[in-house]
Amino acid sequence: MTETVESRPAADLVGAGDQPQLFIGGRWVDPHSTEKLEVFSPATGERVGSVPLADEVDVDTAVKTARAAFESGVWRNTPPAERAAVLNRAADLINERSADITNLVSAEMGATPTDVATLQQLAGTGVLQGYAAAATDFPWEERRAGLFGETLVTREAVGVVGAIIAWNVPLFLLCNKFGPALAAGCSIVLKPAPETPLNANLLAQTFVDAGVPEGVISIVPGGVAAGQALVDHPDVDKITFTGSTAAGRAIAARCGETLKRCSLELGGKSAAIVLDDVDLEANIHMLVFSAGLINAGQACVAQTRVLVPQSRHDEIVAAMVETAKSFVPGLPTAPGTTLGPLITDKQRQKVEGYVAKGKEEGATAVLDGTRPEGLDDGFYVTPTIFTGVTNDMTIAREEIFGPVISVIAYDTVDDAIAIANDSDYGLAGSIWTADVERGVEVAKQIRTGTLGINWYAIDPASPFGGYKNSGIGRENGREGLESYLEHKSILMPMGYTSES
Repeated sequence: MTETVESRPAADLVGAGDQPQLFIGGRWVDPHSTEKLEVFSPATGERVGSVPLADEVDVDTAVKTARAAFESGVWRNTPPAERAAVLNRAADLINERSADITNLVSAEMGATPTDVATLQQLAGTGVLQGYAAAATDFPWEERRAGLFGETLVTREAVGVVGAIIAWNVPLFLLCNKFGPALAAGCSIVLKPAPETPLNANLLAQTFVDAGVPEGVISIVPGGVAAGQALVDHPDVDKITFTGSTAAGRAIAARCGETLKRCSLELGGKSAAIVLDDVDLEANIHMLVFSAGLINAGQACVAQTRVLVPQSRHDEIVAAMVETAKSFVPGLPTAPGTTLGPLITDKQRQKVEGYVAKGKEEGATAVLDGTRPEGLDDGFYVTPTIFTGVTNDMTIAREEIFGPVISVIAYDTVDDAIAIANDSDYGLAGSIWTADVERGVEVAKQIRTGTLGINWYAIDPASPFGGYKNSGIGRENGREGLESYLEHKSILMPMGYTSES
């Protein structure tokens, strides 16, 4: 890399469209790579912009820059309260620049600006503020009395973090990687998904503007090769990944070979258990939304298996169908749009393949998804709701990542619990009931990392993550911060106490 350019206002990045340089260590630099990543809107097919396609040399430069910053202590030696203040300032700047950020994310991944603002920006700034609070209150040092006397236990940053994120909620995912890494005092190199790299540059600049010092953060847009280079780099101390279970397994294997720390937030096939006392009128919209229509079904936490009691099966299904029909597909900027496109034509074909598989295996499509007329330039598909689904069917076992909901009937609550737990995944879930305490008792029996009663959300102050094939480790809250730290014990001389 040769020429270096000073930081510039974040708003300039949106207007530019095509970004010829890489954001390395908080500065704009020329890439080693001569290739580009072209970004196209999944809603219209129109070209949105481009960024350099980082190669192994670019990744190496970013990691070495991060390592130098970490070893210098410029960030890790900054008091936790000051690091927390920077995170809070970053959250404020994201809110101040909301229009630019949400419009860019919408153009890249197809959700409406309103959905980006509520599902990604609100959640993203929430986790930044949550990590700021955790860093402020965290016991960075404590003294323990043990067998040999007093020991000082300290927590310190793990080092250089390599972060790899998915395309479905890129604004939120970037904040959920930057937040704990920066709160802990780490340096971070982030590889955004190749489908949505533009917003990562805009957000990284925002963190620098908030006060993150030079060298600490870098963005390396790229595909599999860039991700592998980041995972394999000897100067990366921890990998944090959000994406598919298949990719997570490969990353975990590579980290295992080098004893590199890793945390994985992977796929899901979660269950929404509807109890027989549910207030259907009050809850039906949120049930259908969280089951399969949130982000056009492109959500790892979607509760795509809806478990309903036989006694109210037909009533619940009818309400679900009418509610799903009310979701309006359209351009993200069009008034009234509530259902955006899928990310690529390949993903749409995959979803349509699962719909065909469901029919082939004997499920009934009481609402049959189609490609809506008048939106031929985008990758749209309307919702599908299946009944007659058994838990051994492909559509009940595998993550579809599209607006497809499987309704599974049950006889008793114990049956519903058994069906919910009969999955390779364990990321999310929900219980729908008029009796909250009854819902909590059912939730305690579900082997999954997060659940909601009569709704679903990810709480910034509470741990988020999965059981089984849904991942390793937890994000958010004190638990999320803890995973970016090393613990050190300093044993004092026998008989010594800090009070003596």
